[in-house]
Amino acid sequence: MSLIPPDSRISLGRRAFLQHGALLLTGISATPLSRLAAATEAKQRGVVRIGLVTDLHYADKPPAGSRHYRETLAKLQDAVAQFEKDQPDFVVFHGDLIDSGKSLEQEKKHLETIVKAISAMPFPKNYVLGNHCVDQLTKAEFLQGVGQQESYFSFDRSGFHFVVLDSCFKSDGTPYGRHNFKWTDANVPALELKWLQADLEKTNLPTIIFAHQPLDLKDTDAHAVKNSSEVRKVLEASGKVTAVFQGHSHRNKYSEIEGIHYCTMVAMVEGSGLDNNGYSTLDVYPDGSLVLNGFRKQQDYHWS
Repeated sequence: MSLIPPDSRISLGRRAFLQHGALLLTGISATPLSRLAAATEAKQRGVVRIGLVTDLHYADKPPAGSRHYRETLAKLQDAVAQFEKDQPDFVVFHGDLIDSGKSLEQEKKHLETIVKAISAMPFPKNYVLGNHCVDQLTKAEFLQGVGQQESYFSFDRSGFHFVVLDSCFKSDGTPYGRHNFKWTDANVPALELKWLQADLEKTNLPTIIFAHQPLDLKDTDAHAVKNSSEVRKVLEASGKVTAVFQGHSHRNKYSEIEGIHYCTMVAMVEGSGLDNNGYSTLDVYPDGSLVLNGFRKQQDYHWS
């Protein structure tokens, strides 16, 4: 299995983050550039800056409830404009890039359309698989569509280690695809869990995890990875993981478990109009500080 996407092969050396940080919530996230974001821009950027987007659910179909599928294209342009100002080193899409189509061909068209829109971002991109990414598609078809080799992998950047996880597996280890799953049955299978443990053992760098389904909930929660407690044990035992960024539940949420920060980010698809958009940039500093600058509906966070 290839561990590093072709556009992210950079490795330098640096040692650990602070593991038990204080959390500051600014409570200001409805404006395009919050006060925390402005303050961060006034000082030197982190040694790594990352663009974060989740739950775009793009589809060429009418709104359903609070989800406005077609408006994702305009909301994505809003994020592209901000990222062009902030110049992240890479961007992570945290799953549910598309929503379901009436046919396989329509779902492929949804993927082609959103990937074309994303191509306006002149930055390396990493994709986390979400359950809606493989409603009619297979994982291989989705990965081919976004130009990524693997559904889970790791890479180093400027002295930090980053891991992309894939929880789109049924409890029996079968990968999601072609309507063969229920979204409430999300799991990190034994093979991937073994890989994760070995990957964390090999690195000496402070580590950040990117996931779709939340890892900080009870295993019985509908939105949770069903073996999330088992995954957390691996993360905690490594002593290297400082934060997990995740999506899936569409709302801002934060928790801290055994010194690891878990940040669930707001979905881009929720609500009509740019004021209901949501995305962020994450600055990682040499002293271990993490500053998440949230835009529109995304909450700001500062861990130090």
